[in-house]
Amino acid sequence: MNIAFFLLPKQQVMHIPQSATLRQTLERMEHHRYTAVPILDQDGKYVGTVTEGDLLWHMKNNDLSFDQTHKIKLSDVPLRMSNHPVHVNANIRDLISLVKVQNFVPVIDDLERFIGIVRRSDVIDYCEKNMWAGEPSRLL
Repeated sequence: MNIAFFLLPKQQVMHIPQSATLRQTLERMEHHRYTAVPILDQDGKYVGTVTEGDLLWHMKNNDLSFDQTHKIKLSDVPLRMSNHPVHVNANIRDLISLVKVQNFVPVIDDLERFIGIVRRSDVIDYCEKNMWAGEPSRLL
């Protein structure tokens, strides 16, 4: 099976440019109600994933108020989570090993450009539908 089967394309994924400010990042995450978002550089390459915790810890550790967040670049915020990407042509086993420990897996192309994500929930839904296909449903 190809990883692209599970791909949620970049156009449908909220992502943030590395050049954004801390305030812009907070506001976009709040608006979309996401707790973690992929970061892309100016060339569209995946840089990492920023979480609410990254932003809050940075504000706390630097004694920043919300009013000061427009002065801070996202690139200055240390990322605590290592959300590893997978190549679009990678083996499905590589995807499964990442989905076990990540809520979503960023997907990159041959030029390491971000092309979308695979959500853990989509992989689990697929497994659920196919593992018990034809079996009567039962309660645990």
